[in-house]
Amino acid sequence: MISRIKGTLLKYGENRVVIDVGGIAYEVNIPHTVAHHLAKRDSELVELVIYHYFNMDKHRGVPVLIGFVEELEKEFFEKFISISGIGPKVALRALDKPVAIIAKAIEDGDVGFLKTLEGIGMQKAKQIVASLQGKVGRFALIKDDGIKKLPVKEEIVNEAREILKRLQYNAKEIEEMVKKACEIQPKVGTVEELLNEIYRQRKYG
Repeated sequence: MISRIKGTLLKYGENRVVIDVGGIAYEVNIPHTVAHHLAKRDSELVELVIYHYFNMDKHRGVPVLIGFVEELEKEFFEKFISISGIGPKVALRALDKPVAIIAKAIEDGDVGFLKTLEGIGMQKAKQIVASLQGKVGRFALIKDDGIKKLPVKEEIVNEAREILKRLQYNAKEIEEMVKKACEIQPKVGTVEELLNEIYRQRKYG
C-alpha cells in the first residue's frame, strides 16, 4: 500500500492533483482544505500523506489515493470513515472545513455546525457526535495551514462590523464574532452570508 508520495505537482484541481514521482504520474484525490494548501504550487516539489484503498467496480478493484498534508489529518479521516454509512467518498466531500474545526465541533457536540458539512445532514451529524465525541480532541490541535490566510473581503467584514455596532454589540464582541465566522466560513461572498454564520455560531456556540 502507498503511504506517502513526494514529487513534482504536475496538475492541480479543486478535488484532485497529479504528482510526478520519478516519471510516474499519480492521481491523488484531495479534500477541499488540502486543495487550498496546494494552490498556486504548480511544478513545485510537494509531499502528501496517503490513504490508499480499492474501490470495487463490478469484478475489479480500482486503486484510489487520497492525500493529506499531515499524518493526523489522515488519522482523523480514518476515524471519520469508521462511522456506519460514511465511506471514503462521503468523507472526502465532508472535509470541506479544516480538520481542527470539525474535530472541535465533534467534541463540543455542535450538531448545527456538522450538518453544514457537504453531504452531512442532521441525522448523520448526530451519529458523528455519538460515535466520535470524546475521541477526537487531539485533532483539534492541528494548526491551520492556509485557510485563515484566505480572508473574507475587507469590505464585507467592515460592513458586517457596522451592522453589529448598530445592534449594540461592543467592539470586543464584534471582533470575536467576526473572527470566528471568517475562520469557519472563509469563502463567504456577501454580508448576509457572514451575518448568518455569526448568528449560527452564537446560536450553537
